[in-house]
Amino acid sequence: MIQLLPHLRIMLAYQPVDFRKGLDGLIGLCRAELASDAYDGTLYVFRNKRGTALKILVFDGIGMWMVTRRFSEGKLRWWPNRQSDLKLHSLQAQQLSVLLYQGLPDQASFAPVWRALPQHQAASASSASSVSP
Repeated sequence: MIQLLPHLRIMLAYQPVDFRKGLDGLIGLCRAELASDAYDGTLYVFRNKRGTALKILVFDGIGMWMVTRRFSEGKLRWWPNRQSDLKLHSLQAQQLSVLLYQGLPDQASFAPVWRALPQHQAASASSASSVSP
């Protein structure tokens, strides 16, 4: 199970991808076109050209997950516009939850962050919690 925790780094790829790409194809796309390491724990979100499905790619420390969300009706109602030369758009966990249910993350209202979690602290906390006695 993939949990959408507040300290999870989530990146959306602006450009639609060919959904015939499997796990290895998306990992290669992260390396070659997005200049990102798919094995760093970042959750990557991709959409198909028609906007009827999403693919999520994430490494959990043991293996790689690829999840496909195909919408039974309609299309995505929101996707960020590409700004300048950026190929990725950062997203918060609660915004991804809204997007997965075809909501509008930029119009959703959330409680303000009380204190932001540093990236290095969040990563070390998750690795410490994964150690079994």
